[in-house]
Amino acid sequence: MKTQRPFPQAIVTKKAARAIHEGHPWVFAGEVKNVEPAPLDGSVVENGGIVDVREENGTYLGTGLISENSTIRIRLVTRNANDRLDEAFWRRKLTWAWEHRKACMGSRALPGCEPDTNCCRIVFSEADGLPGLIVDRYEDVLVAQVGTVEMERLKPMLYELLLDILQADGQQVQRVYERNDMPARDKEGLPRHSGWWKGEGSAQLEVRENGIVFGLDIEQSQKTGFFLDQKYNRRAVREIAAGRRVLDCFSHVGPFGLNAAAGGAAFVRCVDSSATALGLARENAKLNGFDDRMGFTQADVLEYLPELLADKARLREEGGPFDLIVLDPPAFAKTRKATHGAMRGYRDINYRAMRLLPRGGYLATCSCSHFMTTDLLKKAIYQAAHDASVQLMQVEERQQAPDHPILWGVPETHYLDFFIFRVV
Repeated sequence: MKTQRPFPQAIVTKKAARAIHEGHPWVFAGEVKNVEPAPLDGSVVENGGIVDVREENGTYLGTGLISENSTIRIRLVTRNANDRLDEAFWRRKLTWAWEHRKACMGSRALPGCEPDTNCCRIVFSEADGLPGLIVDRYEDVLVAQVGTVEMERLKPMLYELLLDILQADGQQVQRVYERNDMPARDKEGLPRHSGWWKGEGSAQLEVRENGIVFGLDIEQSQKTGFFLDQKYNRRAVREIAAGRRVLDCFSHVGPFGLNAAAGGAAFVRCVDSSATALGLARENAKLNGFDDRMGFTQADVLEYLPELLADKARLREEGGPFDLIVLDPPAFAKTRKATHGAMRGYRDINYRAMRLLPRGGYLATCSCSHFMTTDLLKKAIYQAAHDASVQLMQVEERQQAPDHPILWGVPETHYLDFFIFRVV
């Protein structure tokens, strides 16, 4: 006789069952036919609670967490009916997440530099089987984002478990800062807030990546304070920057530009629309002794590039002509409907960058939206090259760093594509 399950049961449609069989962990609201009490004790599900997911014929599909306010009604966390979803279960998931970062990044640091795990993403939501939870490490501080009611319920236990795992491994991490100010919480019925969950101190940190010192503001900066997913892409730019004049577009706090300077660039111009980000970029240049080879311009890149093309005197004032251009724009496609407009946006900025580059110049370009698939981005870049009457020699095709793992069957986890081309 089978042991009765302790969790309420959600009966889902054939469409949901197919998606789960194909590897996707989400069940949408319209795919839940009904939710039944737990067979063992008749308990009913609570918002953020645990449910077994079953087909109409009773076949077990997995166990997940339910959100009554979200269109993503259930997020699976296991497909193993033997998992109990107790503290040991969550400890195991967090341990696996940390061990993965150690395995894929622990030996990749540049000679004489700090371990790459000193600044990395430790938990990447669905990709680590912890949907709605993101945790980034900045040396002795964890910066967390909680986007679902399920993780909001679990976070006190998860934070303490993660701190315990790290400290037991000899990692000097004791503080946790929350950046729960994102709009996604509104859809879950959760209030927005930011601040220290454990520990205290300034929200302005100094961290090291690729041997470069960065001043970060984890309270005011975008996301958790830094874009860790580009760590190795920045290193790729660094490797081709020696002696070049570099234009770093959408520079934020300057990580691409600083890496180019560290790689021996003759000059780097950082351009961003945010005065706050550029102020931090300036400070970062000073911290690393690069300020004599770096300049900073507050401008809308979409307007700035055409100005440089139209005005050679302005181009010279900005430090050009440039022979290495970096394009790291924000996501132009935040919804599937926006993809067409995004295609035009990526085509336009890449076209203008190609027009500015001489033959033999290099273009590093990327997209950070999962709606903008690799094929669509390639198409936009190809059209830009055609319109600019240049041919591109591909040097590298890259993705997000491995601390942001891509889970096959879950296309949302693949969101960053990065290319380096030479204009020939």
